[in-house]
Amino acid sequence: MSLIPEAGARVRLWDWPVRICHWSFVILLPVQWWTMKKGMIDWHMRLGLVMLALVLFRIVWGFIGPETARFSRFVKGPGPILAYLRGKAEPVVGHNPVGALSVIALLGLLAAQVGVGLFTQDVDGFASGPLAIWISYDAADKARHWHGLIFNLLLAFVALHLLAILFYTFVKRDNLVRPMVTGYRRFAEAVTPPRFAPLWRLALAIVVAAGIAWWVSKGAPIPGVKPPPPSDPFALALQAFRRA
Repeated sequence: MSLIPEAGARVRLWDWPVRICHWSFVILLPVQWWTMKKGMIDWHMRLGLVMLALVLFRIVWGFIGPETARFSRFVKGPGPILAYLRGKAEPVVGHNPVGALSVIALLGLLAAQVGVGLFTQDVDGFASGPLAIWISYDAADKARHWHGLIFNLLLAFVALHLLAILFYTFVKRDNLVRPMVTGYRRFAEAVTPPRFAPLWRLALAIVVAAGIAWWVSKGAPIPGVKPPPPSDPFALALQAFRRA
């Protein structure tokens, strides 16, 4: 790796998988809300599985992807966070220590939202997530409650994230959106360009994320293990009706 000597040099910051993940989250979140409000449960569940695959990919990519995508690179302790807030930190190539907290919070909430959604069922019990077969009727009903609660928390963090972007854009004069679109950013000082991951790692991350999402879509079958029988009388009647 070589230093960029001239001020204002254009440095490649984000690879296209990170950018596709980011903007897919931006698009899918309101679309998921809209499909739920319109009662389009089938599409809501399909897109939920797409969201699951994206979250899984971003987590895997956070361990084997390029330097700017790796959690070990941008997740810092209290010392670097305080240094950054005091303006004493060196130029950051990628997520800054404070922005990293937002990334982890949003990714964690997305994972929780999708994960709980896999176990939910609607009020009537006619539609349910692919993993609802593994828990009781009451537990699936509670999952529906948590699914809505986590979504509200997610909206709050998204609003906070947007406010932070506006603060950086208009107060600190640092456009965080453009690099996430183009992949490049200009730095006033010399910085070390990040290293990027080879294509085989990208292929591995895609296969792992897509494979797990497909397995979950089938009800996460385990050889030799059967889901417990429905515990609710209504669910038993519904199961009999579906078999008829």
